[in-house]
Amino acid sequence: MANNSSDILNGIKAVFLDLSGVLYEGHRLIDGAVEAVQWLRQQGYVLRFVTNTATKSHHMIFDELIELGFHLEEFELFTAPQAAKNYITEHQLKPYCILHPNLMPEFAELQSDTPNCVLLGDAQDALNYSSLNKAFRLIEDGCPLIGIGKNKYFMSHDGLKLDAGVFIHALEWASGTEAIIMGKPDHHFFHEVVASTDFKPEECLMIGDDVIGDVKGAIDAGLKACLVQTGKFKESDLSSLPNNAFLITSISHLVTE
Repeated sequence: MANNSSDILNGIKAVFLDLSGVLYEGHRLIDGAVEAVQWLRQQGYVLRFVTNTATKSHHMIFDELIELGFHLEEFELFTAPQAAKNYITEHQLKPYCILHPNLMPEFAELQSDTPNCVLLGDAQDALNYSSLNKAFRLIEDGCPLIGIGKNKYFMSHDGLKLDAGVFIHALEWASGTEAIIMGKPDHHFFHEVVASTDFKPEECLMIGDDVIGDVKGAIDAGLKACLVQTGKFKESDLSSLPNNAFLITSISHLVTE
């Protein structure tokens, strides 16, 4: 049963919005999404747009949001690839990248013929036996595995698709190591977004369509969280929904007259 907007937003000062599945599905806007974002701004909430999307660059995602009718500043957009690049740069690592072609230019300057880490994102067709086996051998030699998010699947314009988390899990299982995750549901990612607001975690609300990556991840990081019944939501997700999480039919449910 969906929660009331007043209950969900009680004590909240910042709202974090997942993109795919909350604001749009594939190339289609979710009904009332633009209006809901505008309403949240009018009510004085600080907004952050957060995503694990690893098939588009930061600028591509920002431009698409603008084209869809959303109003935001670039600093309000937090992406997992951006977090991964920051981590790799800070630790002076040289990655072997298994990434979508749209992201490769952003990491080109960091790559090397002698990599000392593996970076894996939603590379789609590049997630093949050859690339994964090379990654496995590097990990076996002691290179850390860095994942851009760890989602199982996502909703695209033509239906559900496997996400990078499936392949990260396979490499973890095969090598007996644990990946460093840059993105949801990792608490470091949520804390980075919270830190950008100057508010406490409990004053921030995460809204997403992934019961694990968005909702449980946010709650584990000390935030409040709300699951939308759009995007990749399935009725079976309700059995995994934490007791202290909220539930709404869609982002438009937040708007009150």
